[in-house]
Amino acid sequence: MLLQKEMIAGHYRALANAAEEGRKVVYTFVPGNLTELMRSFDVLPLLPEINALQSGMRKLSGGYISEAEKQGHSEDVCTYVKCDIGMLKKGNVGPTGEKLPEPDLLLLSYTGCFTFMKWFELLRQEYDCPVAMLHVPYQADGLIHDHHRDYIVEQLETEVIPKLEQVTGRRFDEDRLRERLALSVQAEDDLVWVLESAKNVPSPIDAYFGGVYYIGPMFTAFRGTQEGVDYYRTLRAEIEERLAQGRGPITPHGEVERERYRLVMEGPPNWTSFRDFWQMFSDEGAVVVASSYTKVGGLYDRGFRHDPGRPLATLAEYCFMINSVKSCNSFSVGQLLMLRQLEERTGVPGGFIESDLVDPRYFSAANIKNRIESYLQMLEQKRGAA
Repeated sequence: MLLQKEMIAGHYRALANAAEEGRKVVYTFVPGNLTELMRSFDVLPLLPEINALQSGMRKLSGGYISEAEKQGHSEDVCTYVKCDIGMLKKGNVGPTGEKLPEPDLLLLSYTGCFTFMKWFELLRQEYDCPVAMLHVPYQADGLIHDHHRDYIVEQLETEVIPKLEQVTGRRFDEDRLRERLALSVQAEDDLVWVLESAKNVPSPIDAYFGGVYYIGPMFTAFRGTQEGVDYYRTLRAEIEERLAQGRGPITPHGEVERERYRLVMEGPPNWTSFRDFWQMFSDEGAVVVASSYTKVGGLYDRGFRHDPGRPLATLAEYCFMINSVKSCNSFSVGQLLMLRQLEERTGVPGGFIESDLVDPRYFSAANIKNRIESYLQMLEQKRGAA
């Protein structure tokens, strides 16, 4: 966790110094991001979602959201968007207190969420720079067909790569991209091993609260870098040691010494009260052993790996390997239905918690704590009856 925080802070420092050092900056999003391709051009990626969640963890998001609402954005608009727009209107000072650079390119690499497209339109109104939009087709049968892949590769060749060449003044170097992709594979292997370690009892990790630190480098700026490889190698070694010792996960409030409940979580966490939210579970010995949120930037646990031998095709396939878990209505509206279906199919009861990503007005600690405790007590009663 500490190493991850140092890496993210270092990336924000690099962004703050980008203009001075003559480096180009590309604004893009987490799902489907083309980090290896951007890194092959030596550009720095900046992700608005990460700005928002980092601001939430640092208790800055409430003011930014209020600023965006003063500018006319509705209370019903995704709070990630309002946090980012509010931060921009207040001087675009990033979560670490350093001013963020304006983009040299806006790269929309994922169009499966309408919120992202509207967010991108708002950014386009603010900045005078080139725009590249990568359209990802809908998979009606859940499979990737050749014409899907070819369609994205064509866009990479005719839209994305030419724009990167335009803003950087560099020619596309396929060998450099292959090198980046090879580094990604190493990191992806170690990340999957870490997530799979939660199958052990006790689990040496918390795959939701701890998991957000594990996925940070992979889903943001460090895929395709040696720093990313070194991070996941270090993480794996730490978890291997905990596994060998039969120890539970580490939390900001100490080690979970007794695993009483093993949970699966769907949806993103609340960032403004993240540590308090985590403690509500860890105090009860409740450990999350799998979560959908840790797959939002790539479903590596289902076997996907970047393939350096097919550089553009593998980037295209990655754009399909996304589990869309965001706070907009189109994704959260089906959660109760999913919960009921899972209860029916598994016989395991579920619980439902409501809050928000980065708006502190929608986190009631007492109510959420009561709901969690009631749910775990119900599990305990069922366990006793069995």
